[in-house]
Amino acid sequence: MNFSYFIAKRFYQDNDGKKRFSRPAITIAMLGIAIGLAVMIISVSVVKGFQKEVSSKVIGFGNDMQVFNLSYMDEYENSPILLTDSFLNVVKRVDGLKHIQRFSSKTAMLKTDEDFLGVNLKGVGEEYDLSFIKSYIVEGEIPQFSDTVASNSIVLSTSQANKLGLKVGDKIYTYFITSDNIRARRLTLAATYCTNLTEYDKTYAFTDIYTINRLNKWTNEMATGLEIQVNDFERLEAVTADMMSVVGQKLDANGCIYGAFSIKDLAPGTFSWLEVLDMNVVMILVLMICVASFTVVSGLLIIMLERIHVIGTLKALGTSDFQIRKIFFYFALMLVGKGMVIGNVVGLLSCFLQKQFHFVKLDSETYYIDAVPIEFNWWYIIGVNILTLVVSAIVIFGGSHLISVGKPTNAMRFE
Repeated sequence: MNFSYFIAKRFYQDNDGKKRFSRPAITIAMLGIAIGLAVMIISVSVVKGFQKEVSSKVIGFGNDMQVFNLSYMDEYENSPILLTDSFLNVVKRVDGLKHIQRFSSKTAMLKTDEDFLGVNLKGVGEEYDLSFIKSYIVEGEIPQFSDTVASNSIVLSTSQANKLGLKVGDKIYTYFITSDNIRARRLTLAATYCTNLTEYDKTYAFTDIYTINRLNKWTNEMATGLEIQVNDFERLEAVTADMMSVVGQKLDANGCIYGAFSIKDLAPGTFSWLEVLDMNVVMILVLMICVASFTVVSGLLIIMLERIHVIGTLKALGTSDFQIRKIFFYFALMLVGKGMVIGNVVGLLSCFLQKQFHFVKLDSETYYIDAVPIEFNWWYIIGVNILTLVVSAIVIFGGSHLISVGKPTNAMRFE
């Protein structure tokens, strides 16, 4: 057996009652590692969970990418894109696409006897993936929307329905302002949803694309735009650039120019805010590693002082400074290892319980979610463990350099 490891193991397992004063220091050092690692795991899991929850909700309302007429964002009455077979075939040839769906939108005024509310009414067809909205349905059921038949139904958020005093099954008058007059439709509230993404819940309502196209006086080959889901979100910017190079090359039959925009382009504030959260994680990691390193070195120095006679004896017997440093290096790594095991258990168990039972609640008006989210990103968790171990090893090896200071005779006379 390795000599240094053997002595280190004896030190670690030593329970001599006469040498108790180092026990609290060892415990504190071990708890410093455990608490630091647990906090880092929880911090990473919470931030990644928050980023995933919020970004998935924003993406749910607009998908990964959109293609629309460039005048769409500048004009009140937006011009449509022409969804001819040739145009769709060109779009589908872009690599990295998973799903393509149409949408048409129009500003509408919802009115009851007591109140009124402006919304962005989004018309969707059979191919539109409504799984996101369905997962947040609070009451009712989303009807089968079509591009050939009017459903005469509308889906509102709970905040919109509550403001208007509506419940599922109620009739509501919906007014649309066109270029020449005001048109009205009487729609039935089919379902309500709540994503807790306040600004979006206040804005978006859903109906069939047939109704919106008729109000816009468009044919079935027209739509406000296309929403596109990509295979790999990490390649979103590259796929968007490829799409832009295809759809932005020429004018359509109406003389309009199309543009392709990623969801990060359409909601830059939200995604920039989410990216800033990564800096918060870095700050937490740095602070926790510094605290853990300080407690480990403090505990190591106390052990070295307690074992100063042993150090002097080993030096007098011819043991090199390097071998003695290795003894305390192994000892400290055993301490760090135990602290890391405890930290992983506490951190992962806390995250698991929160993910399953949502013990810690949040104000959805402020945080867009009603409970602290958890995302187990194992690469980050493994990385945090490796970082903790590497930094601790460097700090321990540097601290053990103090062993080489002093003469054996001085160490043996130390009281």
